[in-house]
Amino acid sequence: MQIHNLSETPSILNSFISEIRNINIQNDRMRFRRNIERIGEVLGYELSKSLQFESKKIETPLGISHTSLYNNNIVLCSILRAGVPLHNGLLNYFDDADNAFISAYRQHKHNPESFDIVVEYLACPNLEGKTLILADPMLATGQSMVATFEALKPFGTPKEIHLVSVIGAQEGVNYVSRSFGKKAHLWIAAIDETLNDKGYIIPGLGDAGDLAFGNKLQQ
Repeated sequence: MQIHNLSETPSILNSFISEIRNINIQNDRMRFRRNIERIGEVLGYELSKSLQFESKKIETPLGISHTSLYNNNIVLCSILRAGVPLHNGLLNYFDDADNAFISAYRQHKHNPESFDIVVEYLACPNLEGKTLILADPMLATGQSMVATFEALKPFGTPKEIHLVSVIGAQEGVNYVSRSFGKKAHLWIAAIDETLNDKGYIIPGLGDAGDLAFGNKLQQ
Protein backbone atom coordinates (compact mmCIF):
# COMPACT_ATOMS: atom_id res chain seq x y z
CA MET A 1 0.00 0.00 0.00
CA GLN A 2 1.16 3.52 -0.75
CA ILE A 3 0.95 5.51 2.49
CA HIS A 4 0.68 9.29 2.35
CA ASN A 5 1.21 10.64 5.87
CA LEU A 6 0.60 14.37 5.63
CA SER A 7 1.98 15.06 9.11
CA GLU A 8 5.48 14.38 7.78
CA THR A 9 5.40 17.85 6.21
CA PRO A 10 4.36 20.70 8.56
CA SER A 11 1.38 22.69 7.24
CA ILE A 12 -1.85 24.41 8.31
CA LEU A 13 -3.20 20.89 8.77
CA ASN A 14 -1.31 20.78 12.08
CA SER A 15 -3.62 23.48 13.48
CA PHE A 16 -6.76 21.48 12.70
CA ILE A 17 -5.26 18.28 14.15
CA SER A 18 -4.17 20.05 17.34
CA GLU A 19 -7.67 21.44 17.90
CA ILE A 20 -9.47 18.10 17.52
CA ARG A 21 -7.01 16.56 20.00
CA ASN A 22 -7.16 19.41 22.54
CA ILE A 23 -9.53 18.59 25.44
CA ASN A 24 -10.16 22.32 25.95
CA ILE A 25 -11.37 22.82 22.36
CA GLN A 26 -12.73 19.48 21.13
CA ASN A 27 -15.87 19.60 23.30
CA ASP A 28 -17.20 22.39 21.07
CA ARG A 29 -19.07 19.95 18.79
CA MET A 30 -19.58 22.40 15.95
CA ARG A 31 -15.88 23.31 15.88
CA PHE A 32 -14.91 19.64 16.12
CA ARG A 33 -17.09 18.74 13.14
CA ARG A 34 -15.81 21.70 11.15
CA ASN A 35 -12.18 20.79 11.84
CA ILE A 36 -12.79 17.21 10.69
CA GLU A 37 -14.43 18.63 7.58
CA ARG A 38 -11.44 20.92 6.93
CA ILE A 39 -9.05 18.00 7.37
CA GLY A 40 -11.15 16.11 4.81
CA GLU A 41 -10.74 18.98 2.39
CA VAL A 42 -6.95 18.97 2.79
CA LEU A 43 -6.78 15.20 2.38
CA GLY A 44 -9.04 15.41 -0.66
CA TYR A 45 -6.83 18.04 -2.25
CA GLU A 46 -3.72 15.93 -1.77
CA LEU A 47 -5.52 12.82 -3.03
CA SER A 48 -6.62 14.67 -6.16
CA LYS A 49 -3.00 14.95 -7.31
CA SER A 50 -2.93 11.17 -7.86
CA LEU A 51 -6.00 11.05 -10.13
CA GLN A 52 -6.08 10.82 -13.91
CA PHE A 53 -6.36 14.11 -15.78
CA GLU A 54 -7.18 15.03 -19.34
CA SER A 55 -6.87 18.26 -21.27
CA LYS A 56 -10.05 20.31 -21.69
CA LYS A 57 -10.97 23.47 -23.53
CA ILE A 58 -13.06 25.93 -21.52
CA GLU A 59 -14.84 28.74 -23.31
CA THR A 60 -14.69 32.05 -21.45
CA PRO A 61 -16.45 35.31 -22.43
CA LEU A 62 -13.18 36.44 -24.07
CA GLY A 63 -11.64 33.31 -25.51
CA ILE A 64 -10.59 29.70 -24.88
CA SER A 65 -8.77 28.50 -21.76
CA HIS A 66 -6.87 25.20 -21.74
CA THR A 67 -6.82 23.24 -18.51
CA SER A 68 -6.53 19.70 -17.11
CA LEU A 69 -9.51 18.17 -15.31
CA TYR A 70 -9.71 14.82 -13.55
CA ASN A 71 -11.78 12.17 -15.31
CA ASN A 72 -12.10 9.56 -12.54
CA ASN A 73 -15.57 8.24 -11.83
CA ILE A 74 -15.51 8.59 -8.03
CA VAL A 75 -17.60 6.85 -5.40
CA LEU A 76 -17.17 8.30 -1.94
CA CYS A 77 -18.05 5.87 0.87
CA SER A 78 -18.07 6.77 4.57
CA ILE A 79 -18.57 4.73 7.69
CA LEU A 80 -21.43 5.98 9.84
CA ARG A 81 -21.70 7.88 12.09
CA ALA A 82 -18.25 9.31 12.80
CA GLY A 83 -17.44 9.49 9.09
CA VAL A 84 -20.09 12.10 8.24
CA PRO A 85 -17.99 15.28 8.80
CA LEU A 86 -15.03 13.73 6.95
CA HIS A 87 -17.39 12.73 4.14
CA ASN A 88 -18.64 16.31 3.91
CA GLY A 89 -15.10 17.65 3.62
CA LEU A 90 -14.26 15.26 0.79
CA LEU A 91 -17.58 15.95 -0.93
CA ASN A 92 -16.82 19.68 -0.87
CA TYR A 93 -13.99 18.94 -3.30
CA PHE A 94 -15.36 15.93 -5.19
CA ASP A 95 -18.83 17.41 -5.51
CA ASP A 96 -19.79 15.32 -8.53
CA ALA A 97 -19.00 12.00 -6.82
CA ASP A 98 -21.51 9.24 -6.26
CA ASN A 99 -21.97 8.40 -2.59
CA ALA A 100 -22.19 5.28 -0.44
CA PHE A 101 -22.85 4.94 3.28
CA ILE A 102 -22.33 1.99 5.59
CA SER A 103 -22.67 1.41 9.31
CA ALA A 104 -19.89 -0.51 11.03
CA TYR A 105 -19.46 -0.66 14.77
CA ARG A 106 -17.69 -2.58 17.49
CA GLN A 107 -19.79 -5.21 19.25
CA HIS A 108 -18.34 -6.12 22.61
CA LYS A 109 -19.48 -9.42 24.04
CA HIS A 110 -18.29 -10.74 27.39
CA ASN A 111 -14.76 -9.31 27.30
CA PRO A 112 -14.58 -5.49 26.96
CA GLU A 113 -11.09 -5.82 25.49
CA SER A 114 -12.27 -7.92 22.52
CA PHE A 115 -14.87 -7.12 19.90
CA ASP A 116 -16.29 -8.01 16.51
CA ILE A 117 -17.03 -5.52 13.72
CA VAL A 118 -20.73 -5.58 12.83
CA VAL A 119 -21.84 -4.17 9.46
CA GLU A 120 -25.55 -3.37 9.11
CA TYR A 121 -26.94 -0.53 6.98
CA LEU A 122 -25.46 -0.24 3.48
CA ALA A 123 -26.38 1.95 0.51
CA CYS A 124 -24.00 1.82 -2.44
CA PRO A 125 -23.97 2.41 -6.22
CA ASN A 126 -22.18 0.20 -8.72
CA LEU A 127 -18.43 0.17 -8.00
CA GLU A 128 -17.25 -1.67 -11.11
CA GLY A 129 -14.29 0.19 -12.64
CA LYS A 130 -14.81 3.19 -10.34
CA THR A 131 -12.41 5.09 -8.08
CA LEU A 132 -13.45 4.19 -4.52
CA ILE A 133 -12.64 6.62 -1.72
CA LEU A 134 -13.32 4.87 1.60
CA ALA A 135 -13.34 7.29 4.53
CA ASP A 136 -13.21 6.63 8.28
CA PRO A 137 -11.76 9.29 10.60
CA MET A 138 -10.14 6.92 13.12
CA LEU A 139 -7.97 4.06 11.84
CA ALA A 140 -7.42 2.13 15.08
CA THR A 141 -7.17 -1.63 14.51
CA GLY A 142 -8.09 -1.29 10.83
CA GLN A 143 -10.78 -3.96 11.18
CA SER A 144 -13.67 -1.61 10.40
CA MET A 145 -12.05 -0.49 7.15
CA VAL A 146 -11.44 -4.07 6.03
CA ALA A 147 -14.92 -5.27 7.07
CA THR A 148 -16.48 -2.37 5.19
CA PHE A 149 -14.60 -3.17 2.01
CA GLU A 150 -15.63 -6.83 2.27
CA ALA A 151 -19.27 -5.71 2.50
CA LEU A 152 -18.83 -3.56 -0.63
CA LYS A 153 -17.46 -6.37 -2.82
CA PRO A 154 -20.87 -7.49 -4.19
CA PHE A 155 -21.22 -4.03 -5.78
CA GLY A 156 -18.28 -4.54 -8.13
CA THR A 157 -14.51 -4.25 -8.32
CA PRO A 158 -13.12 -0.70 -8.16
CA LYS A 159 -10.36 0.34 -10.52
CA GLU A 160 -8.65 2.30 -7.75
CA ILE A 161 -8.95 2.29 -3.95
CA HIS A 162 -8.11 5.26 -1.73
CA LEU A 163 -8.48 5.04 2.05
CA VAL A 164 -8.83 8.33 3.92
CA SER A 165 -8.39 8.77 7.68
CA VAL A 166 -7.71 11.60 10.09
CA ILE A 167 -5.71 9.79 12.78
CA GLY A 168 -4.45 6.22 12.76
CA ALA A 169 -2.44 3.89 14.94
CA GLN A 170 0.59 2.22 13.41
CA GLU A 171 -1.00 -1.17 14.07
CA GLY A 172 -4.08 -0.22 12.05
CA VAL A 173 -1.98 1.21 9.24
CA ASN A 174 -0.02 -2.05 9.06
CA TYR A 175 -3.23 -4.10 9.06
CA VAL A 176 -4.90 -2.27 6.18
CA SER A 177 -1.62 -2.20 4.29
CA ARG A 178 -1.49 -6.00 4.38
CA SER A 179 -5.21 -6.34 3.59
CA PHE A 180 -5.52 -3.95 0.63
CA GLY A 181 -2.27 -4.69 -1.19
CA LYS A 182 0.29 -2.63 -3.06
CA LYS A 183 -1.98 -0.70 -5.45
CA ALA A 184 -4.21 0.91 -2.81
CA HIS A 185 -3.46 4.31 -1.26
CA LEU A 186 -3.86 5.52 2.31
CA TRP A 187 -4.20 9.28 2.86
CA ILE A 188 -3.87 10.15 6.55
CA ALA A 189 -3.33 13.34 8.55
CA ALA A 190 -1.43 11.78 11.48
CA ILE A 191 -0.17 8.38 12.63
CA ASP A 192 0.11 7.66 16.37
CA GLU A 193 2.26 4.97 17.90
CA THR A 194 -0.07 2.56 19.66
CA LEU A 195 -3.47 1.34 20.88
CA ASN A 196 -4.65 0.87 24.45
CA ASP A 197 -6.05 -2.44 25.73
CA LYS A 198 -9.53 -1.50 24.44
CA GLY A 199 -8.32 -0.79 20.92
CA TYR A 200 -8.39 3.02 21.07
CA ILE A 201 -5.63 5.14 19.56
CA ILE A 202 -3.07 6.64 21.96
CA PRO A 203 -2.76 9.63 22.23
CA GLY A 204 -5.53 9.92 19.62
CA LEU A 205 -8.44 12.19 20.52
CA GLY A 206 -11.12 10.01 22.12
CA ASP A 207 -14.31 8.85 20.38
CA ALA A 208 -14.77 10.86 17.18
CA GLY A 209 -18.44 9.94 16.83
CA ASP A 210 -19.27 11.04 20.39
CA LEU A 211 -17.32 14.29 20.01
CA ALA A 212 -19.10 15.10 16.76
CA PHE A 213 -22.65 14.06 17.63
CA GLY A 214 -22.96 13.31 21.37
CA ASN A 215 -22.59 10.22 23.52
CA LYS A 216 -24.10 6.94 22.41
CA LEU A 217 -26.66 5.15 24.53
CA GLN A 218 -24.74 2.51 26.44
CA GLN A 219 -26.36 -0.93 26.48
